Amino acid sequence: MLKPFFLDGNREAGCDEAGRGCLAGPVYAAAVILPKKYRNRELNDSKQLAARQRERLRGEIISAAAAWSIASCSNTEIDEMNILRASITAMHRAIAGLKVTPLLLLIDGNRFYTYGNIPHHTIVRGDATYLSIAAASVLAKTERDHHMEELDALFPCYGWRHNKGYPTAEHRRAIAEYGPTAYHRLSFNLVDLQQELPFL
Repeated sequence: MLKPFFLDGNREAGCDEAGRGCLAGPVYAAAVILPKKYRNRELNDSKQLAARQRERLRGEIISAAAAWSIASCSNTEIDEMNILRASITAMHRAIAGLKVTPLLLLIDGNRFYTYGNIPHHTIVRGDATYLSIAAASVLAKTERDHHMEELDALFPCYGWRHNKGYPTAEHRRAIAEYGPTAYHRLSFNLVDLQQELPFL
């Protein structure tokens, strides 16, 4: 089972993002503060869970959390500020949305910009180490997946319901054939062969 706290019983917010490597759509982030006695043997890095598990855990996390928040940065913001800064900005927005102020931030990964006067720790593979980061991972992932499924209804040719905007061969072929949409990240390498593409 993952560790419940970095400092035993501390009011910690786990933070994680989803969609950093995608070619389309926003990057989402979540922040979660779990109760002191919360334990869950199933909870893990969202990438290690099946979609059904993530959806079930999403409801449980929202119900059990002392506080939770989800935020995002759009594809245009990603193009303007770069994906690292956008990912951290989305985390900052999620932290700002918490109804309870954490005493410590646990951040998945190795890069973060200080948020206010709250101390933080960056933890590589933190979503497979601490429950609160894993919980944030699940909320960010499921929220982004739902959003990409909604966009798929508008642009079904890109396969977003299945690939969620990630750079699969199917997705790249569709961009090469139909061009990018207003939801694609133009600062990313969208196709293997660089060419000028029409907008949808």
